[in-house]
Amino acid sequence: MATVEANPETGRRVKEDAKRYVLHSWSVQDAIDPLPVAGAEGCWFWDYDGNRYLDFASQLVNVSIGHQHPKLVAAIKEQAEKLCTIGPPMATEPRSQLARLLSEVTPGNLTMSFFTNGGAEANENAIKLARWYTGRHKIVARYRSYHGATAGSITLTGDPRRWPAEPGIPGVVRMLDPYTYRCPAGHPDPCPVCTGTPHLEEILQYEGPQNVAAVILETVTGTNGVIPPPPGYLRAIREVCDRHGILLICDEVMAGFGRTGRWFACENWDVVPDILTVAKGINSGYVPIGAMVISQPIADWVRDKPFAGGLTYSGHPLACASAVASIEAFREEGVVENAAAMGDVFARELPKLAERHPSVGDVRGLGCFWALELVRNRETKEPLVPFNATGEALQPIARLSKAALDRGLYLMTHWNVVMICPPLVITREEIEEGLAVLDEALAIADELAA
Repeated sequence: MATVEANPETGRRVKEDAKRYVLHSWSVQDAIDPLPVAGAEGCWFWDYDGNRYLDFASQLVNVSIGHQHPKLVAAIKEQAEKLCTIGPPMATEPRSQLARLLSEVTPGNLTMSFFTNGGAEANENAIKLARWYTGRHKIVARYRSYHGATAGSITLTGDPRRWPAEPGIPGVVRMLDPYTYRCPAGHPDPCPVCTGTPHLEEILQYEGPQNVAAVILETVTGTNGVIPPPPGYLRAIREVCDRHGILLICDEVMAGFGRTGRWFACENWDVVPDILTVAKGINSGYVPIGAMVISQPIADWVRDKPFAGGLTYSGHPLACASAVASIEAFREEGVVENAAAMGDVFARELPKLAERHPSVGDVRGLGCFWALELVRNRETKEPLVPFNATGEALQPIARLSKAALDRGLYLMTHWNVVMICPPLVITREEIEEGLAVLDEALAIADELAA
């Protein structure tokens, strides 16, 4: 671990400039208190006062390989010496190599990639290509979803973050989520929502399947609760799409690249989408990059047509070089396998944690992708904070997060959910250290739930 040297004066200046000159995302500017970060390594980062923090969130669930991985840092340095940037019409070694590697590690017949600057742009291009390919205009998306903050992707997003951007792009239709803990259909047996087929088929009756280009969904819902689909759900959605000639787009910006203990989350249920969107874990955010990966039939169709999409920094050499290094490191170091093994640890230890804390209503997840849903009452399932809470209503979660941070644990929270998504290189000892702090912090939620 690198030496942590305190430099409080620099930290104060960094913080003051951030509050004065930076417009921070999804935040009330006068209310934020940004932590000035001086450095990071592995599963840890530290501030200018010399305090170290265990990153139980992988920042924004993207630093999957850990901070400052030497192979990625070296790849960026080496590429910078060769070629820092070049236009997308040119062919470069790192972009060509990355496209080939993606065709190798993605499941099924996913074969050709369009590179973007992140996940939102990957989703934008996915729905644009789906509409062009099918000649249809409607897109079915779910409510408990987040697909990005650009014009099209924020319309696809179902949670309240889309409200300030409305009205959005036309043609987006909503369907309910297979959220068994709070099933919108009451979870009868069989459940029309959680089994996938009946609910989607009814929507298509009203919208006209001949009008629907694609169904887009997060394979595992991310910030809106870390909700894995029930067994059979994803397969059922795939079958409905096939029956009506509708494309299936799996957004694995957060769930992809080992996060669930498999290279891609859809592999947990043996489903291959027509289009796969990725970012975050593709290179752990070292340089901004995302990708839209398309199946062979779509690739064959588009080859003799002018692709109606482009970005100045598509396939940026530094980004592609870091992503190539990341995939190589994943293979050489067994990163996906470690995520699966540590997932078994979480599966054993998190329920034990829940037993000690009445504020924990549900524990769910897989791999290194878990959530604790906090409630005021386990019987009624009343959330500790409302789903669309703002301002003071979020103070219970803010207090819990601060208590953890003061003890050296960085958590990601959203509404009444604590997300547990550490780097995939985390060790069992680090998990135990983090859970011990989380155990202490959850006492605050218990007090509020009482």
